[in-house]
Amino acid sequence: MRKLGLLLALIAPVALAEGQVKVDAHNFLKLPTRTGSLSLDQVEVADYATLLIPAGVTELRISELRMGREARLGIAPSEKAFRLEVQRGEIGPGSHITASGAAGSMSKPASAGRNLELRLVDVHVNEMTLDVRGGIGAPGRPGLDGADGDAAGCLWGSAGRGWDGQPGSNGEVGGAGGQVRLEVPESFPVDLVRVRLDGGVGGAAGEGGAGGHGGAGKGCLLYKADGAKSGRAGQPGKPGTAGNTGSVKVVRF
Repeated sequence: MRKLGLLLALIAPVALAEGQVKVDAHNFLKLPTRTGSLSLDQVEVADYATLLIPAGVTELRISELRMGREARLGIAPSEKAFRLEVQRGEIGPGSHITASGAAGSMSKPASAGRNLELRLVDVHVNEMTLDVRGGIGAPGRPGLDGADGDAAGCLWGSAGRGWDGQPGSNGEVGGAGGQVRLEVPESFPVDLVRVRLDGGVGGAAGEGGAGGHGGAGKGCLLYKADGAKSGRAGQPGKPGTAGNTGSVKVVRF
């Protein structure tokens, strides 16, 4: 894997310098990290291959784009909108252009699908999907387990009951779906383009903490000290709500 990463690091800058990028079938290539606009003369993503666009790129102009069967252009999540302009080319059946949001975590919320502007001038499309779904919400935090009760003793009394577990927290809201603007000629078959605008699924509910064990009983010389009951498990939180659905606008030219 390290050798592959070094190889890509060496190849990608040369390809960009020539204005050409090619990803062979079933392979994956990430463009070098950069910000702002990027122009390429020719991009070829073969069957079942993936080309990833870094988050810092906000505009990509391609003179000629060739995407094979189920090829994929992946656009990294970002709060900034992304514009893709393609002058000519062909997009194979089952291909995807994805700009979906990132899933949430304990340290950050789910991100929205990236706002996408796509201009296709002279591009033949067999069937394709634009995916700007929001990221999945962060899961709720589990509740803390209850402490165990004290064991009984012959000199210090009966056993202590286990403490109840704490409730889990609620899952976080999913990221919103992105906004899509599709600019195409009058003759372009929009019905061959599927757009996924769903907001991200809400995060899973946090599990309640386990109840603490009741204190153990003890047999004494004159009597027996009974054990105590365990604490109750904490209640789980509630699942998070889904993010808002995005929108799509088709502009003919």
